Amino acid sequence: MITPVLPSYARTNLAFERGEGPYLFTATGERYLDMGGGIAVNALGHAHPVLVAALKAQAEKLWHTSNLYHIPNQQRLAERLVAASFADTAFFCNSGAEALECAIKMSRIYHYANGNPERYRLITQEGAFHGRTLATISAGGNEKHLKGFGPQVDGFDHVPFGDIAAIKAAIGPQTAGVLLEPIRGEGGIRVLPIAFLKELRALCDEQGVLLVLDEVQCGMGRTGKLWAYEWAGITPDIMAIAKAIGGGFPLGVCLATENAAKGMTAGTHGSTFGGNPLACAVGNAVLDVVLADGFLDQVLKRANRLKQQLAMLRDRHPGVIEEIHGEGLMIGIKCRITNTDLVAALIDEKMLSVGAGDNQVRLLPPLNIEDAQISAAIVALDAACAKLSAKL
Repeated sequence: MITPVLPSYARTNLAFERGEGPYLFTATGERYLDMGGGIAVNALGHAHPVLVAALKAQAEKLWHTSNLYHIPNQQRLAERLVAASFADTAFFCNSGAEALECAIKMSRIYHYANGNPERYRLITQEGAFHGRTLATISAGGNEKHLKGFGPQVDGFDHVPFGDIAAIKAAIGPQTAGVLLEPIRGEGGIRVLPIAFLKELRALCDEQGVLLVLDEVQCGMGRTGKLWAYEWAGITPDIMAIAKAIGGGFPLGVCLATENAAKGMTAGTHGSTFGGNPLACAVGNAVLDVVLADGFLDQVLKRANRLKQQLAMLRDRHPGVIEEIHGEGLMIGIKCRITNTDLVAALIDEKMLSVGAGDNQVRLLPPLNIEDAQISAAIVALDAACAKLSAKL
């Protein structure tokens, strides 16, 4: 049987017609509470009026010119991201994988520009996820993602999660940098300790290698600060972001210091669609909301409320929930049962979540979720866990 859409996804038997805030609606009007957020993408929920207005206004003026010409709202978005981060410069693309591809290339050509072309290898952590290109699956090193695609892209050395001694031992004359997620997402929510990140920053400085962060999932306010690295009081040299920056419109960015980006001269990298007028109009609208006074403070308040309620559920359903992991509104529920069973049980309760590695279920709700909707999520989780507990 011919399948018009490549069958590379194990899709849930659901389709949605429209969204409103934290809710999705089927064609027949069934309403689902979206606690997965399109995998941390819909950071302001669905059809947010500020984003809709920005997209409509830009759509009536100009969609695409390519990067052969200046794009004023791309310039504005770059200036705002630089002002709100460690970075001096930004490269725009369409996804997290593309942002990581740029980061990998940038870390290599930095050393080439410094006269050390032998320094091209990146140290990464076992169990990481950095995207689905040949380079990023090699960076992740997950056999499940690598199988069948031939030889791995050379240049990645994998060490255990959170092991600073292993990173130190892996640094050699060919090392260009260290690439990691401050908070792991796809591989199961795991937070790197502040002390680890501080020690890693010092180690990279000492060894003359770059610190490259993947904040595709944990960045853009997800943890209660704009960037996850801020919790440790450090800054990276290069950072990849995507997902939430476009609020649902495809947009990725590679941020870097001027020094780290020194090798990325004209012609070294590019993107036809990256940073187009539509994407950057929405990206600027997302920043308008997220950078507004008090917004991130509210994220922390909502996160604390949700975590407190989840801790109570863990105590109530110890046969289903083992642990709660995460930071801010990036939460992993470590299951004692198969995590897909909890995802399915939540769908029966009209709530959406996202599976992850380490037998976890992720909750990645809109950053502007309200207390009443948090309560509704807890009611759904309680009901789902109760039904699953009854089967144990």
